[in-house]
Amino acid sequence: MTLPLVSAQAEVIVNGRPAVLLQSAAAKLVIDLGGGSIVDFHLATGGLNPLHWIGPADENAVLRPMAHFLCLDRWGQPSEAELGNGMPFHGEAARVRWRELDAPEAMDGRIIAVMGATLPMAGLEVRRTVRLSQTTAVFSVSETVSNRNKLGRIYNMVQHATIGPPFLDETTVVDSNAQRGFMQSNPMPNPEQPETRWPEARKQGQTVDLRHLTSDPDPNVVSFVVDGEFGWVTATSALKELLLGYMWRTVDYPWLNFWRHVADGKPLARGLEFGTTGLHQPFKVLTSKPSIFGRPTFSYLDAGESSTRSYAAFLVKVPRDFRGVESVLYSGSQLVVHERSSGRELKIPADHLFQ
Repeated sequence: MTLPLVSAQAEVIVNGRPAVLLQSAAAKLVIDLGGGSIVDFHLATGGLNPLHWIGPADENAVLRPMAHFLCLDRWGQPSEAELGNGMPFHGEAARVRWRELDAPEAMDGRIIAVMGATLPMAGLEVRRTVRLSQTTAVFSVSETVSNRNKLGRIYNMVQHATIGPPFLDETTVVDSNAQRGFMQSNPMPNPEQPETRWPEARKQGQTVDLRHLTSDPDPNVVSFVVDGEFGWVTATSALKELLLGYMWRTVDYPWLNFWRHVADGKPLARGLEFGTTGLHQPFKVLTSKPSIFGRPTFSYLDAGESSTRSYAAFLVKVPRDFRGVESVLYSGSQLVVHERSSGRELKIPADHLFQ
């Protein structure tokens, strides 16, 4: 019997940057330590990485957000006063040096790595455990945020998963189980009016299908609530025979936010951002609008308190005539992807994703 390839390396250099590398017979996963971003996730049998994006203003920064990065302690802009004191957009988590906390190891059919970061201005610490399956292209992430301040504080935590070319083009299709939504461009104090429904957004009185991104850069950010026990979002390139998916518990992340960016008439980036908030505003605005559609717009940690949230990601090959995703179900032992309007299923073994 041929044993699966297992590689769990301590800090290495990838593209000239410090990183943690996890590799199995099914997939390769790279986590950049100069900001904690997940910068590469691709099948072992093919080199296409959907998580391929670098912010144009940050190309030469040592500490910068890339691809799938963590927004913590906020999602969006700081206040003018906070900005003047050095608080960056989307918080500090992607602007600080992450460090390995435990040496990577193989255990219970998975490759496990543990890392963490300290956010000095926010007074928060985050500990991340990553588990990559040894036999399937599936990984799970568990992140514990701890408040090291002497007082309690509000915060937000959003997973800014971003896909880019060459995986992203005009044919790439995004699906999810999002429900009610609103445009971030709607005015306060009631941005949820008018309401929209997935997959529709609104632009100048017209509807826009968010499943697709062609040459139109607007609408910029649209936010939706997710019902049920699990939320999910997928991006499929049937042309490239590849599907990327994310799944999470809605008790952890009740919101799913979509950011779209076009440059020179071509899709450049799509943010598939699931998190604790759907309102892209400073904390002062959030406290005046504590909930939308019955979901909170911020979270709270008391002094010394910690909170843990988890999610999973997967890659799977699809046929060239794949029509998109109707649903993603998790049984506890496998993920089942149902194709839209066909009855076809893609089954992916996946034990104990959320722990």
